[in-house]
Amino acid sequence: MAGRKLTCLDCGQINRVPAEKLGAGPKCGTCGTPLMPGKAVEVDAATLARAAKADDVPLVVDFWAPWCGPCRMMAPEFSKAAGQLRGEARLVKLNTEDHQTAGTRYGIRGIPTMVAFQSGREARRQSGAMPAGQIVNWVRG
Repeated sequence: MAGRKLTCLDCGQINRVPAEKLGAGPKCGTCGTPLMPGKAVEVDAATLARAAKADDVPLVVDFWAPWCGPCRMMAPEFSKAAGQLRGEARLVKLNTEDHQTAGTRYGIRGIPTMVAFQSGREARRQSGAMPAGQIVNWVRG
C-alpha cells in the first residue's frame, strides 16, 4: 500500500508514511521533526500552501491574530484538540497579522476561522471560537 503524503512543517520536505504508522510518531526523513506532533504547530504562509496542496492527511488551519480575544481563548482548546486528533489530522496555526496575504488568499473574513484541507482542496470552514470537543467533532464530521 502506498504511504500517505505529509509535508514536514519545519523543512517543507514531503514524506510518505504508511497509514498504519500515522499514530506512531513518524518523523521527517530529512530533518527528523515529528510529522504528527499531537500539538498545534505555528506555520508560515509558504509552508501552509505546500502542505494544503500536497498532504493526504487532513490539515486543519486556525487563522488567528494576537490581538483577537476569541482567538486567544480558543488557542488552548485548539491545542487540546490537536492532541486528541493525533494520527488522524494535523492542526496548524497561521498568524494573519504576520501573514496578511494568506488571509486574503484563503478568503478569511473574520477570525478565528478554521479551514480543513483534504487532498489538496478546502473541505470545509468554520468561524468562531470553539471548545476542544467541538473542534474534534467538527474535524471528524
